[in-house]
Amino acid sequence: MSLNIYPKVTLVGAGPGDPELITLKAVFALNKADVVLYDALIDPVLLKHAPATALKIFVGKRVGRHSTPQEDTNELCVRLAKKHGHVVRLKGGDPFVFGRGAEEIEYIESFGISTELIPGITSAIAVPASAGIPVTKRGTSESFWVVTGTTTTGELSKDLALAAQSTATVVVLMGTRKLGEIVSVYRDLGRGDLPIAIIQSGTTRDEKITAGFIHDIEQKANESKIEAPAIIIVGEVVRESVKLAEVYREAVSVISRQ
Repeated sequence: MSLNIYPKVTLVGAGPGDPELITLKAVFALNKADVVLYDALIDPVLLKHAPATALKIFVGKRVGRHSTPQEDTNELCVRLAKKHGHVVRLKGGDPFVFGRGAEEIEYIESFGISTELIPGITSAIAVPASAGIPVTKRGTSESFWVVTGTTTTGELSKDLALAAQSTATVVVLMGTRKLGEIVSVYRDLGRGDLPIAIIQSGTTRDEKITAGFIHDIEQKANESKIEAPAIIIVGEVVRESVKLAEVYREAVSVISRQ
């Protein structure tokens, strides 16, 4: 390692998808990067914030397609920081919200390399908001849960069963493949008429929204061919979206005709 190189790794949250939703501090970090390691959910336009001379290396993962195992990425951060200097690890959303950011920092610092964390706007709040869904609203929902749809064991988080018993809004990340199980949890609690929305590629030009109720969302998701990455929002706040108003007006109209 050159005496002129000071290794450092900055974990940067890129936000929910729209490249304009990255923070100014994150842009400044990219401006000073010698290497950028970026994930699958990163809009390539963000790489233009890094110097032309910086190395840009894709280390992303998508469901069912693990291109770079997490352990390899951790080692890459260390090796490239020692060789080149400032490594920016660019991650979708916020690195500390189901982003394994804490694990990466722990590993990197075990080698004596300094780290910095720049938070990102988490998709758990921003994606519903962009669709007009507030995760809280006075008189409707006093709190919200953010739950992972897939734990380290590959199973649905047991926390969902607890969250489903509350009046809180529930936001499920990485749960597209577990939709059937999620629906079953609510059905077993007799909550089949609870509003639910699924937002694919939220805040981007490819955004797709499917909404309905627990009792019909699986059929609607199949018809719409919803795929990951998508966020699931369950709760009465889903009705608050102007974009989705027609869905629920039609539902009320059907009930009144019966």
